[in-house]
Amino acid sequence: MNPTNEATTTQAAPADTPQTVPVSTLTPEAVVEALRTLRAQIGDTTPLTIAQRKSLRGKIRASNPILQASINVIGALENVAQAVGQPANDVRQMFDDANRWTAVEDELRSMLNGVSSSNLIRRQRISLVATQASIIGTQLARDPANAVLVPHVQEIKRLKSFTRRKKAQQAPGTPHSPASGTTHPTASGTAHTPVSGTSESSSQAAAPAILVSQVPGTSGSHQA
Repeated sequence: MNPTNEATTTQAAPADTPQTVPVSTLTPEAVVEALRTLRAQIGDTTPLTIAQRKSLRGKIRASNPILQASINVIGALENVAQAVGQPANDVRQMFDDANRWTAVEDELRSMLNGVSSSNLIRRQRISLVATQASIIGTQLARDPANAVLVPHVQEIKRLKSFTRRKKAQQAPGTPHSPASGTTHPTASGTAHTPVSGTSESSSQAAAPAILVSQVPGTSGSHQA
């Protein structure tokens, strides 16, 4: 048995490993430049906001057969063409162009999906290699002979800790409950009433109510 063939057949790719991305013959910068040139050649490219696109889609309710029949009305009588300000042939040309440009939309969406998916696979591979390097480097850094790895491992730990703290600050957190026996003043300057059932609320409920007039030194006490 050929040992080379045996080694080749026994090596299997992991199930979760993405398919190999073909090597591009163009650099990303060259693709961007070509897209900008193509956009300039197209000419009629008007970016719209999400609200504008939603508004325009809401105004397009008629199907293609209804649109075609309505265009025929323009060609049936000259007065209709004068009223809408467009001859029937020009409107038919716009209708034909709109249908043909849908093929361009589909092709661009397909290309964007392919480019985005390929780049996602690249990032997954980078993440996999980086994770392996971090794990192996952390293990090797325990050996004094590999002290050169220590600052790199420490930097990775620092960045991970910083990322976790940043995510915790950005995440919507729940307010912390106050410590037992303490009150927090509200905007009006009064104290919050303790929750019913706590020791603080029980002690306050048992204490007799004291009127302001009964407190020595207050204006109410002299009036009494």
